[in-house]
Amino acid sequence: MIRNNWTLDDVKEIYDMPLLELVFRAAAVHREYNDTGEVQVCTLLSIKTGGCPEDCAYCPQAARYHTDVKTHGLMKKEEVLQYAAKAKEAGSTRFCMGAAWREVRDNRDFDHVLEMVKGINAMDMEVCCTLGMLNAEQARKLAAAGLFAYNHNLDTSSEYYGEIISTRTYDDRLQTLDNVRKAGLTVCCGGIIGLGETHDDRMKMLQTLSTMPEHPESVPVNALVRIEGTPLAQQPKVDIWDMVRMIATARILMPKAMVRLSAGRQEMSLAEQALCFMAGANSIFAGEKLLTTPNPSFDEDHAMFAMLGLKPREAFKEAKETVPA
Repeated sequence: MIRNNWTLDDVKEIYDMPLLELVFRAAAVHREYNDTGEVQVCTLLSIKTGGCPEDCAYCPQAARYHTDVKTHGLMKKEEVLQYAAKAKEAGSTRFCMGAAWREVRDNRDFDHVLEMVKGINAMDMEVCCTLGMLNAEQARKLAAAGLFAYNHNLDTSSEYYGEIISTRTYDDRLQTLDNVRKAGLTVCCGGIIGLGETHDDRMKMLQTLSTMPEHPESVPVNALVRIEGTPLAQQPKVDIWDMVRMIATARILMPKAMVRLSAGRQEMSLAEQALCFMAGANSIFAGEKLLTTPNPSFDEDHAMFAMLGLKPREAFKEAKETVPA
């Protein structure tokens, strides 16, 4: 049963289950609500990199940190469309564009992004953007241009959030998500583990996501990628069992969501990724970079899919299934 009234005790009872029992239960839920043989393949491109005024402690694109990220302005539409075409040819069905902005501004750059959205939508790919905070009118403009999804992660619990970011509030994030939902866009929202948070923080973040009036259609689960020059560079590597536990819990709480095995996959073996798929993950980012951090190549993922008997999920699948014959 799809529920939106999970209590923290409910979440804790699931999250604290013996790991093998948790994976078994999550796999059963996954099989009931989804095609376990298919995985959504997404590609993420940084269309504007670096120079961000925010202070997200994990992010190499913050202007105040000294990292190896090279700053560049907004890419040209033609370049972006070429990249999207290559991603589609390699098997991606969702194309995500990220810009290192604090918030969207009503200017020429936003107009260019709207044109990019129109161009990629015309390729029969699901288009997603992550551009920072949005007001209601900007969300409506993106929807009118053909945007399918908007990503805006919570990152962590509301209680721990201030330890990671001081340049915007948790309520700012929730307001953007509300604007996105009201514009008729699908919501992509998850978080990051390995920021120094507690297990309770992880559970609270999952409770926030799973008690939204509508669950996010996509829930990225990211393992911190430790980047020299950021405040979190010395954090320990996230344990694979922590990733499996997060994915399995998210799958049980939000049965129909696309649970995305996101950042940190570069450091996982094929067997570890297979465990995540068994626990309910059914979406990945493909391509050699996630914004500015390493990611497995398309060829590696093709080999993994062949080994595990997985196939890419087609674009707009749910919409196509609801169209009368």
